[in-house]
Amino acid sequence: MTGPTLTFLGGVREIGGNKILVEDGPDRVLFDFGPSFSPRWEEFYYNFLQPRSTSPAKDLLEFGLVPRIEGLYSREALADADLAYRSPEVHAIFISHAHADHAGHLNLVDPEIPVYVGEGTRVLLDAIESSTSMKYGPHAWRTFPDRSAVRIGRIEVVPFPVDHSVPFAYGFLIRTSEGTLVYTGDFRQHGPRAADSVEFFRAAAAEKPTGLLIEGTRAGPDRRRNLSESGVRTEVDHLLARHDDFALACTYPRDVDRLTTLHAAAQRAGRELVVSARTAHLLSSIAPRWPGTPLPLPGTPGGVLVHQRKKKKFYEYEKPYLDTALSSEQLREQGRRYLLALDLAHFPELIDLRPPRGTPFIHSMSEPFSEDDVDDQVMHNWLDHFGLTFHQMHASGHASTSELFEIVRSVRPGAIYPIHTEHPEAFAPLGARVRPPELGTPYPVAR
Repeated sequence: MTGPTLTFLGGVREIGGNKILVEDGPDRVLFDFGPSFSPRWEEFYYNFLQPRSTSPAKDLLEFGLVPRIEGLYSREALADADLAYRSPEVHAIFISHAHADHAGHLNLVDPEIPVYVGEGTRVLLDAIESSTSMKYGPHAWRTFPDRSAVRIGRIEVVPFPVDHSVPFAYGFLIRTSEGTLVYTGDFRQHGPRAADSVEFFRAAAAEKPTGLLIEGTRAGPDRRRNLSESGVRTEVDHLLARHDDFALACTYPRDVDRLTTLHAAAQRAGRELVVSARTAHLLSSIAPRWPGTPLPLPGTPGGVLVHQRKKKKFYEYEKPYLDTALSSEQLREQGRRYLLALDLAHFPELIDLRPPRGTPFIHSMSEPFSEDDVDDQVMHNWLDHFGLTFHQMHASGHASTSELFEIVRSVRPGAIYPIHTEHPEAFAPLGARVRPPELGTPYPVAR
């Protein structure tokens, strides 16, 4: 096939796992590289059954869970795999944001391949790596300024910030010798940075793109309420106003927008938000790069407080917060003063917290994808045991179907490629331009 091409190596009929290869002549650029959230992964790996650390790429290649591409993986990742190591033949990787399903396989990549990320994303990846088991591996890191073109041979990439549930998320204009592709990454238009998404799609429309690579997480059947971030704030405000004792919340530790929402609601109710040391570390790390209202940081007036769990060993990132951290017993004694953001992994602290029966538990995360979700059942077992009342209050990090359709109509691309969705057929009402991609099939980039 002559001329530039577009190949989907992941994110096809699945949530997450985006791996998009754009080729123009000798130049090859990959966009995102992470595992999927699809059931196929759990056909082979689950909980403690994971790929071997001595040959991760080999184990994933065995089941087709990573693409069989020469010149992408490191020697160490391939080990004794049946895919031979070759010097890099991918010339750059662009990461849209720091969620695991977009960046979680970087540890497999040859360290000589430049990895391009936003300046804030680079800081966030460091904070994640220093406080979790996630490891991205050594790389030739490159940071790009917002809205400034980066040229990789014939391919020019322009990153635009977008609104999403993790900070420093990007969409990309990808200019080739035969036209422009628009890759949305993950995005929404109902959060605090909705204006960024609007600006990105306005710029995308001006390019008259040949193709729109659009995430469709919420396309098709979607039982979730379409709350905005301000809507979450209103609901939390009302709930806290009705309760004058202890209150608990659970949210994603990297959803900084939600943490600031919970903090503002706690302050209005005369409470203080208490977070884990890991969350405090993340907030402190990214604060210098945060583009909006200053973040509520530990150790500052009106900032967050830190919860000290019972454990035998503390990691380096936790130690700066230990002197002033509050134990579960201290929180229990003066519960009405606090809103505690308790991670699901830290539920054993409930045994010491002993919240009064009827204490509200704000679940500010996505609903389970199915009613028999095992983790969801375990969570409710804990809530029922302690007599906590469950309240679902969450604004999705993804655009609704109606929002997706509105964006497609405004951008008016030559072709529409639905990705990061289990329901590409949901885009069928948009007409013949919809091309549900096939895994590994090259598509021409034609004007």
